[in-house]
Parts: sequence; C-alpha cells; structure tokens
Amino acid sequence: MKNIILGTDWWTDCDDAVALRILLRYAKEKKINFLGIVINACMEYSLASVKGFLTAEGAEDIPLAIDLEATDFGGKPPYQKMLAEKFCPDSSNGDAEDAVRLYRKLLANAPEPVEIIEIGYLQAVTALFESGADDISDKSGLELVREKVSKIWVMAGKWDKDGEKENNFCRNERSRVAGKKFCELCPVEVTFLGWEIGFDVLTGGELAEDDLLHQILVAHGSGKGRCSWDPMLTLMALIGDEEKAGYDTVCGKATLDGETGANYFEVGENGPHKYVIKKHENDYYKNMINNIIKKSRRTSK
Repeated sequence: MKNIILGTDWWTDCDDAVALRILLRYAKEKKINFLGIVINACMEYSLASVKGFLTAEGAEDIPLAIDLEATDFGGKPPYQKMLAEKFCPDSSNGDAEDAVRLYRKLLANAPEPVEIIEIGYLQAVTALFESGADDISDKSGLELVREKVSKIWVMAGKWDKDGEKENNFCRNERSRVAGKKFCELCPVEVTFLGWEIGFDVLTGGELAEDDLLHQILVAHGSGKGRCSWDPMLTLMALIGDEEKAGYDTVCGKATLDGETGANYFEVGENGPHKYVIKKHENDYYKNMINNIIKKSRRTSK
C-alpha cells in the first residue's frame, strides 16, 4: 500500500481542495496510507481551514504542519475563513508542527517507501533536503529522502517549450529559489505535471449543492468547475504509473532560472526527471476525477 505525504499551498485557488478530496477517498478505501500534510503557504486561516476540511471529511487525525515563514504569496483566500469558523474555530497556525520537522518525523518513522505529492510551492520540501541531523534522526534530509522516498510528484512548470513561467515556480523570490534548488538537489525520481496539462480540464462542476467541496468551488467563483492541475497530478500519483493514468512522458533534466522562474528541460533517456503529455481528450481526465470526488463518503468494507 502506498505511503503518501501531501505538500499543498492551500492558498487562493480551490483545486487543492479537489485534490485533497481525491486523496481522502483513496485513504478511506484503504488504497493508501495518508501519512501527513505539509502546508507551504501561510495565511491567517491556513491550519484551521485544512483541519476543518479534514474534519468534515472524517479524517481529522491526519498530521498537519506548516511553513510559518511563507506569508509572502499575496492574494485573498476565498473560502478558508468559512471552513475555519464552521469546523475549527479554536485552531490557529501556532498549533501546527514545523514543516521540515514533520517531514523528517514521517520519513524517519516510515517502515515502507514513501511518495511525496507536491501541489504547492517547493520551499518546504527543499528545506527538508537541506536539513541536518536532529533529535528525530541522525541522517541528513537528503539521506532520509534517498532512503525512504521512492518518488516525488510535482505540479509545477510549463513544459510545452523552454523558458516558460508558471506560478508554483515563479510566484516570488521564495518560490523561484526553492524551485531551482529542488531541481538541482532532489535525489529521487520526479514527475512534473505542467500548467499546460490541467488548464483546460475543468472538474468539480457536477457536485451536489450541499457538498462542502461544491461550496468551496462556489466561494472561489468556480461553481461550474475549476482547472485541474492539482487533481490531475494527484490522481496520476495515486495510480502510480503515468501511462496507466493516461499520459506520455518525456525524460531528462529540469532546470529553473532562480531569478526569473523560467523553466527549461534537457531531454535525455536516463535523466532523473519527467514531464507528462496528455494521451486522451480532456473528458477522459475530467470524468475520472468527477467520478471519484462524487463518491459516497462511506469507507468501503
């Protein structure tokens, strides 16, 4: 059974919530062990809103951590206050564990290989790479990742041509520097899903009006569906095979300009990185995601 850690910005967009619904469905059906969530963009209601969504979904015991320094991404989160006040009014960001510390703890204690799904900014996982030995483990972050992580799946970049820019890489100096370091330092295989894959696949528009996820999409202004960057990356990772999930791959080495956030890719058969290209029409991916997020919340026996 897969062991999964999720990294999410849980910020001004709502596709993170759709992705989290997919992960929770898989966890309830005993298809994955959902080890924890690292929030890598910080605003007032970060912890309380994620915790609120987990509570509503019956998964309040999943460990949470946050990068408290990641406050410089701008924007006005549209649905987080609603979740916080409705489900977890007494929670605050100070209740969460430090992002790198939770990564280290989960990896050090994991008996099986772990896969990391990253649908936000990369500074927390990059800080894990750069972390040193501590009371949790005598291994460095890179050593822990080499030993315990089998693969990292990342929603970032725009890979249809070199020199393109995408939010998760180029939002600010923090994300640009982290993206550059991630591409240079990551010691395990990485598959990227880029902006060009999910922007024209709209999901979540068929949810019932009383579904909390529908209310989140409506608050975002996406009641008829939202671009599916994070859900598509998440579902591909859970399927665990790019081809079976409906994608071709290009292998090679990804690099990032740390000043501009522009991404580049050098094609090479034995490279450590891949990016994906859709093999099917958009409805193929849309229907797969919509069918999962509309399922009953009851756990399969």
